[in-house]
Amino acid sequence: MLVIIVLMEQVFIYTILVLSGAILGSFAGAQVWRTRARQLAEDKKNKEKVNNKEYKRLLPLTKKGKCRRSIDLDTGKQLPWYDLIPVVSWLALRGKSRFSGKPIGWLEPLFEFSMISFFVLSYAFWPYELHNLLAIIQFVLWLAAGVGLAILFAYDFKWSLLPNRPIIITLVIAVSSAIFSVLQTKNIWASLLSLAGAILILSGLYCLLYILSKGRWVGFGDTKLGLILALLLTDWSLAFVALFAANLIGCLIVLPNMIAGKMTPKTRIPFGPLLITGAVIAQFFGYQLVNWYANGLF
Repeated sequence: MLVIIVLMEQVFIYTILVLSGAILGSFAGAQVWRTRARQLAEDKKNKEKVNNKEYKRLLPLTKKGKCRRSIDLDTGKQLPWYDLIPVVSWLALRGKSRFSGKPIGWLEPLFEFSMISFFVLSYAFWPYELHNLLAIIQFVLWLAAGVGLAILFAYDFKWSLLPNRPIIITLVIAVSSAIFSVLQTKNIWASLLSLAGAILILSGLYCLLYILSKGRWVGFGDTKLGLILALLLTDWSLAFVALFAANLIGCLIVLPNMIAGKMTPKTRIPFGPLLITGAVIAQFFGYQLVNWYANGLF
């Protein structure tokens, strides 16, 4: 009987995670385009060079009345509620707009599937016990931060920029997460020192590179992103794993492309997605990797 109760409890938790991931994934995908629309409008206002075709297409998303509703960008028509069901609506419409018949694209369903996977894997591989309210709050804050990181991942990957608004919101969540994490430790001072080390590794390093290169090697957005990730990880050893994983993945992507002639040493690679991927790996498997390395070495 106890086994059945535990099984039902796990099924319920995973169902909630899947539904929450799908809904928030849909939200994150919409926020990417709205953030891009606001960025283009701001650049246009500041008389900076923008893609006029992209600017005109996304302009309706900057209008307050329409920005609160989901609309078809090609026709300007408001989407009915049954076209806003995560994953299901995209499959039912076969990836095409109901009104214009044009392809919707893969970003929306990809976001939804990615957030579902992130939520489920976060629970499955969470390295800490969810035994009290503080621990549960910290886990929920990690999931919330994941939504912000997904927006930053997609935006930096597509436009090589980490916009301030999602950075600030995710930073607030990360600060809250760090506070709850430190409060759960027995030695608060040791935890604060470890957190300071994580910040130096993930944020301080990129700040130094930004200053030395005057923004040519990395953008200042990477420094702010590094701060967010350090606050989420809180442990200097996990920060080191995240940095190592990000650079390793970067090398595995860049070197084959350079050999194939698709990239040159001057090609600028958006490092935000690599840092985020490295941080997720560190959160899920960081301690195992550190222990494996220490035991293998000594």
